Amino acid sequence: MAQTEETPVEKTVASEETPENFTSKSLAFLKELVVLIVTAFILALIFKTFVFQPFKVEMSSMVSTVMPDDRVLVNKFIYRFRVPQRGDVITLYSPEKVFTTEGGFSLINLFQSPKRILIKRVIANAGETIEIKSGQVYINNKSIGKEKYVKFKDFSTFGPFKVPKGYVFVMGDNRPNSKDSRSFGPIQKSDILGKAFLVYWPISAMKGL
Repeated sequence: MAQTEETPVEKTVASEETPENFTSKSLAFLKELVVLIVTAFILALIFKTFVFQPFKVEMSSMVSTVMPDDRVLVNKFIYRFRVPQRGDVITLYSPEKVFTTEGGFSLINLFQSPKRILIKRVIANAGETIEIKSGQVYINNKSIGKEKYVKFKDFSTFGPFKVPKGYVFVMGDNRPNSKDSRSFGPIQKSDILGKAFLVYWPISAMKGL
């Protein structure tokens, strides 16, 4: 009788997960998660500080181009490569102190920035002389013509005023209801945060600026 050779069967044994292994893997996962979160935060901070930043509009001085509660996206690096152009919609620090009281000091100034962020349109650049006659804007004695973005004209007069070096002259599109360079003077270019180029919210109002 022929003798058959029995083929050995390989047996696999599942490795047991010890509490020590589980703890070690959990700690490694948590470390990776913390590194990922910190990295994402740093990148977001760099992006917000130097590249693009969203802003919520809280004023009506740019109606009907930009409405109150609209969200706009601002390009914060464009003016590193070129100067602001007439017609640019920009965000800027207000030259007026918001939180001061009589005597020029308030405790709230210790905890909040005294600067408010505004959104306006560049109308005149450094070296240009601006004058407004019955609501019509003149630059260097020449009319800039119809401003299609102005829906609510006023018939005020201003100037002539020559914009100093390092400054721009800004106004709101809602001319009768805009506190701007006509009242608080020209804006230092160093106080410009960036160029608003997109209304992204609400979706129904999305458009380029």
